[in-house]
Amino acid sequence: MSGAQRNLDRKIVVIGAGASGVACATKLLELGFQNVLVVEAEDRLGGRIHTIPFADNVIDLGAQWCHGERDNLVYEITRKADEELLESTGPVYENYQCVRSNGEVVAEQVASRLKAIVGDSLVTRQLELRHCSGSLGSYLTNKFYDTLRRPENSDIDAEVAREFFVNYQKFENSVEASDTLEQVSGRGYLDYWECEGDILLNWKDKGYVELLRLLMRSRELNVEHGVLEQRLLLATRVLKINWNRNDGRVELQLSNGDNCIADHVVITVSLGVLKDQHFRLFEPQLPVEKQRAIDGLAFGTVNKIFVEFPEAFWPEDWTGFTLLWREEDLDDIRGTSRSWLEEVFGFYRVSYQPRVLAGWITNESGRHMETLPADEVQSGVMYLFRRFLKWKIPEPSSFRTSAWHTNENFRGSYSYRSMDTEQLGTGARELAHPLTVVATTPEKEKAAEEEEAWQQSRCDRPIVQFAGEASSEHFYSTVHGAVEAGWREARRLAQFYGLSVSRSGTKSQL
Repeated sequence: MSGAQRNLDRKIVVIGAGASGVACATKLLELGFQNVLVVEAEDRLGGRIHTIPFADNVIDLGAQWCHGERDNLVYEITRKADEELLESTGPVYENYQCVRSNGEVVAEQVASRLKAIVGDSLVTRQLELRHCSGSLGSYLTNKFYDTLRRPENSDIDAEVAREFFVNYQKFENSVEASDTLEQVSGRGYLDYWECEGDILLNWKDKGYVELLRLLMRSRELNVEHGVLEQRLLLATRVLKINWNRNDGRVELQLSNGDNCIADHVVITVSLGVLKDQHFRLFEPQLPVEKQRAIDGLAFGTVNKIFVEFPEAFWPEDWTGFTLLWREEDLDDIRGTSRSWLEEVFGFYRVSYQPRVLAGWITNESGRHMETLPADEVQSGVMYLFRRFLKWKIPEPSSFRTSAWHTNENFRGSYSYRSMDTEQLGTGARELAHPLTVVATTPEKEKAAEEEEAWQQSRCDRPIVQFAGEASSEHFYSTVHGAVEAGWREARRLAQFYGLSVSRSGTKSQL
């Protein structure tokens, strides 16, 4: 066997079959590596992409939109398909009604001005946060109330404005996955690069799982798991990663009782899982710099609430509503078993689902909701509908919520840059840095084969690599960031073994 062929036969185990793991594994195969195995703790692939049948077609319990077009790998992948897979969601998250807890609908003329105030901050914050030494929360609060105090806004009721801003903060928490905006670093917020173009592109009636099918070439090959067929081990947890063996390889202890020896391991599990398990997962413990990155990068929970009704009870041009609680009305739920409902900030129409509304909830209340019986959650949600909306609300036909925190295979939804991230001076680059051993280069291995001698040269060989959205420097919290990170680690191995990799990440020559 030639040295080049031996390198392509190296055993590579990808831990996690979410977007990053699938992207990494399929790219490795595309680059010519042949001994690739994906190990997934869930009994399905997809990770935080979780498309399920519901109502008239499907819903996405996790990732839902392709965020932007330019420099977005997900968008670029869909452009190569035979059909238009993505479609604009339109102004659903702009044209919503603002409804107070006494059923009063805030006048459109007032609501649009309040929306414009926070909308304007989306532009100015890109410049002003560069000089911010505090949190995103303090910046947005000062910005909102400074603008509100201008003479042209003096006619806006102060209490309505306060209620609106409290709700807007909940919305922003769902964007960041933070519990409070005081946790989010103002400067760190700018680490994220928004892709130009429509940032809410939905997957029509197919769901985000269609991306996985594209990566695996499932439809092209007419098999469920495409190129990963026979290379995927589902419902199998990795219990221990021994990365300090004398032979420079990695030993994995699996929940099915097997031990697996690999030349390279690519870890694509969520940051939440790393936070929860890294102390007991790695043998020996991870280096201090890696632990600091895991501790310093933040990871939060965003949950969805899907309600299907027998028929739409709302007008055709109605896109949804946000919940503005009057202070005196909050006494009705605070201190009761329904206190978690305060953090549900809105319900919106769902593309290709004419009878479904989707609600959003974050932070501790979102995590608490996961622990409640389904009928109690449904009862609470119907209480909100009937309190805020004056229409006759029918009983739902079906009801489904996500539960990302209590699932030990996720422990949350996605990452953000917190004040702790900034203070610890860490980030995605430190998380992405591989664990290495000093090894021979492929060139020296070839020389050794020819000379029948083992000539060593100093070279860091990556044996444990880290992908996943949290390891993306500028596209964290997104699927395109997860795909980018998976491809990055596949290219890292290709480059280590001397494969020439094109700009798109494919092998151009050996």
